Amino acid sequence: MATDLDALVQENKEPLSELEKILGYRFTDLRLLQLALVHSSYSFEQPSFGKNNETLEYLGDAVLYLAVGHLLHQRYPEMREGDLTRLRSALVNETHLAQMARNIELGRFLRLGKGEDASNGRNKSSILSSAYEAVIGAIFEDAGYYLAAGCIETFFIPAISGKKEELLVADAKSRLQEILQDRFNEGPQYQLDQEEGPSHQPLFTTSVVFRGEILGTGQARSKKEAEQRAAAAALGRLQEGE
Repeated sequence: MATDLDALVQENKEPLSELEKILGYRFTDLRLLQLALVHSSYSFEQPSFGKNNETLEYLGDAVLYLAVGHLLHQRYPEMREGDLTRLRSALVNETHLAQMARNIELGRFLRLGKGEDASNGRNKSSILSSAYEAVIGAIFEDAGYYLAAGCIETFFIPAISGKKEELLVADAKSRLQEILQDRFNEGPQYQLDQEEGPSHQPLFTTSVVFRGEILGTGQARSKKEAEQRAAAAALGRLQEGE
């Protein structure tokens, strides 16, 4: 007996086939891929459908953590556990996964409720990152861990290559906050030391301060990035003292 999911697969065979080509993986059970693209807003508006991608998202999140962690361990065997953890966090957080989803135009293939679709849901980071995890979960359900890990490696190696320092810096502020909060139950403060250069291309110098002591200083074209670089310098100093 055909289900609503079967009907949706039949209706979307062409776009599903296109997405398979983008992913470089052909599904044995195409219903899994279709389900990974069904947002809760769609199933809410279609009560008879009754399914969405949340369970596959949960599964894909776990697979991503393991596969990306293993990939980083293989590529950077000399890296410390703390840096590996920070790098993995930068790779699997909502912002980065949403960008990975945009790179493959995943938003085009989503099934959203009318309201969510009308409010630019296809470009929302929360929806895109969740759908990306769900697609990984669908591949895992269809073929097991090793093929899912192979797909993850294909997409994540370009994201890692040449961007290690950039990714670590991007996660530095949150990591420094966690460390100081854990050790001293107190967070750092950031101060703008200098702003120079023309208005269209300023250069900011920022320091991160803790209990009156400068832990690190950073320079960048934006205040936010300067703070991240200051935090990265502080983390390096703290690790040297361990």
